[in-house]
Amino acid sequence: MKERKRLSRGVHAHTSAGVTPSPPITELTDRARDIFRRVVDGYLESGQPVGSRTLAQAGLNLSPASIRGVLAQLEMAGLLAAPHTSAGRMPTERGLRLFVDGMMQAHAPSDEERKQIEARAGAGGPVEEALAATTAALSGLSACAGLVMVPKREAVLRSIGFVPLGATQALAVLVGEDGAVENRVLELPPGVVPGALVEAGNYMTATLAGLTLAEARARVDRELSAGRSALDAAARALVERGLAVWSEDGARRPVLIVRGHGRLLDDAEAADVERVRALLDDLDGKQEVAALLDSARAGDATRIFIGAENKLFTLSGSSVIAKPFRGRDGSVVGVVGVIGPTRLNYARVVPMVDFTAATLTRLLG
Repeated sequence: MKERKRLSRGVHAHTSAGVTPSPPITELTDRARDIFRRVVDGYLESGQPVGSRTLAQAGLNLSPASIRGVLAQLEMAGLLAAPHTSAGRMPTERGLRLFVDGMMQAHAPSDEERKQIEARAGAGGPVEEALAATTAALSGLSACAGLVMVPKREAVLRSIGFVPLGATQALAVLVGEDGAVENRVLELPPGVVPGALVEAGNYMTATLAGLTLAEARARVDRELSAGRSALDAAARALVERGLAVWSEDGARRPVLIVRGHGRLLDDAEAADVERVRALLDDLDGKQEVAALLDSARAGDATRIFIGAENKLFTLSGSSVIAKPFRGRDGSVVGVVGVIGPTRLNYARVVPMVDFTAATLTRLLG
């Protein structure tokens, strides 16, 4: 049986200053809590308002009139709303916050879901590719768009080497101080012999270890311009070309990776299409989304942003679930999460984001 547990510790609610907090769960009667939970569960499952007749048929030992009375009280408390007069009720953003913080029963990821996430994270290749692949897996499993944010940072070099691939190409292999290994294919200058590859790699490792790419490039420029390097012309060209490739790549290093945009539109109800389009516009403004994720870097808790609690999603009515992951030294190096409609399966997706963050921490540790 899939593990279920009350989600309380390790989750940090985010409520902006302009949002009225929900009433404490203890202020609701047992009857009101039961009806409220059933409405939220029904809405998150179907996307449709839940009416008193549906609740009465679900086994509540109450008359439809009594149920309507409780629903009216919950609506007055700001926890439920009716989209139109004859409809049932659906949770407001305040109601969803109360549900997530105090009532939700979390479902741990299944063995198959864990395997999919771990397989994508452990596929090898450059770190960015592993992050993108893991985010794509999270997107597919959660039916949301997957997000991962890595602060822009320059690699500190441990070694750089060159492996011949043929007469005109070599593989430049960079090993960072954090243990990350990344490869780039490099076009060779005419007339380069294998000995020049070895000489260039030895020079770069001996001279540039412990420096960032910018520092390494500045040192090479100084040494070559001052004539202090004993490198021959071919090896000198390799060093310059290798640093140029890595510096250019570092400048393009993504701050925010988003995977699964299409799922948001594919899964949208007809009435939600405009809201989802607004969300896609929000995602195009990556700096604002990256800033939101950056706010989730503090501490170990999972952060849940619901709708207008963050002004970025006032129009689209979206939710973000995010959690930081750590590197080898234990410091936070990024944030992974999902973004989707407020009507997402929090009980399933929150533990999935937790597991993905733990997987990325193991990958980078």
